[in-house]
Amino acid sequence: MRATRYFERRVLHTALLLVGVSVLTFAMAQLVPGSYLDDLKLNPQISAETIEGLRLQYGLDQPITVRYLRWVKSVATGDFGYSLAYNVRVRTLLWERKRNTLLLGSAAMLMAWGLALPLGIWSASRRDKWIDRLTSGATLLLLGTPEAVLVLVFILIASRTGILPTGGMSSVGSHTSSRWATAIDVARHSVIPIAALVLAALPILVRHVRNSMCEALNSPSIQAARGHGIGNFRLLVRYALPQAANPLISLFGLSLAGLFCGSLIVEVIFGWPGLGPLFLQSIFSHDFQVVLAIVMFSSALLSFANLTADMLLYAVDPRIRVR
Repeated sequence: MRATRYFERRVLHTALLLVGVSVLTFAMAQLVPGSYLDDLKLNPQISAETIEGLRLQYGLDQPITVRYLRWVKSVATGDFGYSLAYNVRVRTLLWERKRNTLLLGSAAMLMAWGLALPLGIWSASRRDKWIDRLTSGATLLLLGTPEAVLVLVFILIASRTGILPTGGMSSVGSHTSSRWATAIDVARHSVIPIAALVLAALPILVRHVRNSMCEALNSPSIQAARGHGIGNFRLLVRYALPQAANPLISLFGLSLAGLFCGSLIVEVIFGWPGLGPLFLQSIFSHDFQVVLAIVMFSSALLSFANLTADMLLYAVDPRIRVR
């Protein structure tokens, strides 16, 4: 019963957060000067009557409150409105793009955490030794390197060696190949973007894992366990890691936010057909229905990640259950 109440409160907080994001985003979109129909006025082949008819058809002549309620209704039905620039439903436009973005971001996140956990644990177990200093120096160097510089370095190496493609998601004519060949082609195109995302997120994750593990290893309970002769590997994995799990679980949601935002930038640079290029093109073309849909999708994804982290904390930390 207590878990149900906690879950209901967190879901309510998440829902209120999404409502606040929707109101703020919609209001900001309406305050931006110009619209897609204003850009159409520059085309002499389109008459003023046609533009006015489109304005009436899509309700752009209505007050902002009416337009917001109509947009909320479309979001509730999973439609997200109509894209004037692409002349399709926003839902249709986002389906494949968000799948490509999730493919890139989830692969980078799994790889980043898969590397950060053993590196951080190993560095904490060898505290103040040469391996710890080497790891700390490498992460500090990566932390001070802008993500765009990492991307450019990878592009330079790939273009000089010719081993991996430097742009796009697939090669020309790959859609006519077998499913296995297509998957391999997509994997080859994703190596450099994923590597750039991993190296951008890795130093922060490693340093947090190391600090959490160092704090856990210095706790009295771990010192007592070490005094009872428990082996180093078992001490790290069985006792210290669960004790250090709380801040790492909280970091999970934040790391997802960072990787998602970073993936949008990487997608634009590499021409990866995800939400990043679509978001940028929609801003330039004043196609605000698409912009609003992408913002709400990203907000919902990050809210779900934070909600998952809260529930994991509730499961592993008895202090939260007591409160």
